[in-house]
Amino acid sequence: QVRLVESGGGLVRPGGSLRLSCEVSESISAASFAGWYRQAPGHERERVAWIGRADSTTYADSVKGRFTISRDNAKNAIYLEMNTLKPEDTGVYHCNVVLGMSTAWGQGTQITVSS
Repeated sequence: QVRLVESGGGLVRPGGSLRLSCEVSESISAASFAGWYRQAPGHERERVAWIGRADSTTYADSVKGRFTISRDNAKNAIYLEMNTLKPEDTGVYHCNVVLGMSTAWGQGTQITVSS
């Protein structure tokens, strides 16, 4: 069973930056898709950034220009660089990887953007 462990969350002031990491227990070189989702209190989980096998990236409009997703196949890791954070970016961020017919999720890491 594939395991994903996110890290890098925390409390940050508006305008600040954070870098999230997602360590995957299996090789991700064949992963067709990897993404970051977030869930804010009282809201449904939304996809904020995703990356394909050829490193093509797509972002939600709300984070475009501020967030950058990347993958390191050698380290079996997915990253999310977040800049110019806003209070509305607050939530639990989950990593997701699609490997073959399997979809795996991490437990999530909390990000709170507040002054």
